[in-house]
Amino acid sequence: MTELRNVEAELRRFRIRLIVVGLAMLIAFGLVATRLYILQVVRHEAYAERAETNRTAVVPIVPNRGEILDRNGVVLATNYKTYTLEITPSRAGKLEETIDGISEVVEITPRDRRRFKRLLEDSRSFDSLPIRVRLSDEEVARFAAQRYRFPGVEIKARLVRNYPLGEAGAHVIGYIGRINQTEKDRIEESDDAANYRGTDHIGKLGVESSYEKILHGTTGVEQMETSAGGHAVRRLASHPATPGDSVRLSIDINLQKLVEELYGERRGALVAIDPRNGEVLTFVSKPTYNPNLFVEGIDHETWGELNNSLDKPLLNRALRGTYPPGSTYKPFMGLAGLETGKRAANTITMDGGSWNFGGHTFRSGHALGAVDLRRAITFSSNVYFYQLANDMGVNAIHDFMKPLGFGQITGIDIPGETRGILPSTDWKRAAYKRAEQQKWFAGETISLGIGQGYNNFTMLQLAQATAILANGGKSHTPHLVKSRINPLTQQSAEVPQPPAQDLGYKAEHVDLVRRAMVGVTQEGTSRRVFAGAPYLSGGKTGTAQAITISQKGRYDAARLSEYQRDHSLYIAFAPADNPQIAVAAIVENAGFGAAHAAPLVRRTMDYWLAGIYPSEQDIAAVQRGQAGPPIGTPRSAAQMAIRPPQPAP
Repeated sequence: MTELRNVEAELRRFRIRLIVVGLAMLIAFGLVATRLYILQVVRHEAYAERAETNRTAVVPIVPNRGEILDRNGVVLATNYKTYTLEITPSRAGKLEETIDGISEVVEITPRDRRRFKRLLEDSRSFDSLPIRVRLSDEEVARFAAQRYRFPGVEIKARLVRNYPLGEAGAHVIGYIGRINQTEKDRIEESDDAANYRGTDHIGKLGVESSYEKILHGTTGVEQMETSAGGHAVRRLASHPATPGDSVRLSIDINLQKLVEELYGERRGALVAIDPRNGEVLTFVSKPTYNPNLFVEGIDHETWGELNNSLDKPLLNRALRGTYPPGSTYKPFMGLAGLETGKRAANTITMDGGSWNFGGHTFRSGHALGAVDLRRAITFSSNVYFYQLANDMGVNAIHDFMKPLGFGQITGIDIPGETRGILPSTDWKRAAYKRAEQQKWFAGETISLGIGQGYNNFTMLQLAQATAILANGGKSHTPHLVKSRINPLTQQSAEVPQPPAQDLGYKAEHVDLVRRAMVGVTQEGTSRRVFAGAPYLSGGKTGTAQAITISQKGRYDAARLSEYQRDHSLYIAFAPADNPQIAVAAIVENAGFGAAHAAPLVRRTMDYWLAGIYPSEQDIAAVQRGQAGPPIGTPRSAAQMAIRPPQPAP
């Protein structure tokens, strides 16, 4: 009996364990079934999308950047296909050892190393950075055979920006460079973030910067099927990139190159504008630089040479250099006197060579006797304009000159324009902190009349004011880009410009000032330079102080360092009866305006109006500052022109 009871007890325990195991298995299968239901039914769409994402990759297709052309179709900025050798620092191990190893296979110059280090400072460790550009086919083959030795190093086929004319027009064209971290952050926060996926470069200066959106184009995408290892297997879909539009400038690059050559080793700026529409015909800043140095990152040594040079080649003098206008200000002061009623055309001032005011003697340099407005401009009477400035007062001068663009942003279509200084009592209060410095003194007004004192303007502003005067008081916004060209259809579309603004000057007042400026070229300070010109022009010379010389002191160039000597300026328009070009030029620290700046303007107008290109002998004379009227046998501008590329037959 006892044994029977033990067997029954064991059977009960066995049945209980069997039931427990069965229930556990049932629960486990229930959980598995529930999980399968959730995965396959409830979350089917989400996991299907994730699986598709793991199976595919979306790769951006960077668009071809648009070209930059001059007004005649000469290519100023373009792209060419090349191979680059690039390193991803986070995957390349010890960089110095990697670069040393690469140099055993392809040439790596010290400059390549310096440029790479500069790029490394401005980039993230997972960015792909070029150590060599423009690899030859032989170098590509040589490295490909050794690639297994260099993790994180690869050859990439890229379109590289190129500026085929080098330094010519660099300050207008600008350049592109690799996108830095600040620019990346700005792009990520903008509406253009998606359009810049895969883009490594962006416009930094000049037209390359201001027309970035037009030149960049629209990024395309490729949807690729990938293996488990992430390698592309096949293309599933493609949306091609749309190339950027090309832009056609208003400048004539042949004239630009000529003026840059005429400056030689001298520093300065020259701006020429078509007064009828605001087109900028040439926009010169000397010295200049080669924008190709910046495309793939400039090395420290070259950057230091450019940035630390006393000649400041990176400074766009036409846009950002500010100077006293000197006597080139007098025609505008004369117009101000007429328009405000402070002077009539026949008002006579006695110029005895100096003028006394408040116990100070303001010198004129030469006594002209009785002068009216015409003689005051033609023969450059300081005394006439001393008295006019005193009669008008600083604020009236400011209010008249402001609409002409002096001390204002002109609105030209490249970035970085400097405002300069058009003084007023309000300006001085804002500019100085101490109360005794904020007060405006009557004597400070006197020198404003001859373009000295606090006056500081750019050559762009001076050229713009000259263009307004030449155009009868009608102001056009100066601009560098004429049109944009669709790369697919080759259709050209004009870039819209704001309408002209009429400043409301009386025609007889404008005519009087313009005729006085014509007198400068016929009997005044620039008559020798413009002798024999095939057109009649109006102009005005100017000599502006680079440093202040006291009224009791005497200017002696020989006792001053080069950078302290007076600047040479000239403004002009032509033809006199129907102006088609207005020019402002400065040669820094060169002295008398008729000796240095006026010859530059004469050759600019000869080229534009008469198709005359100076002889080599004449170019050399202008560069030395020893030129009058042209010498030697001139050449045809058409003969010397750079030709745009011709379409294939």
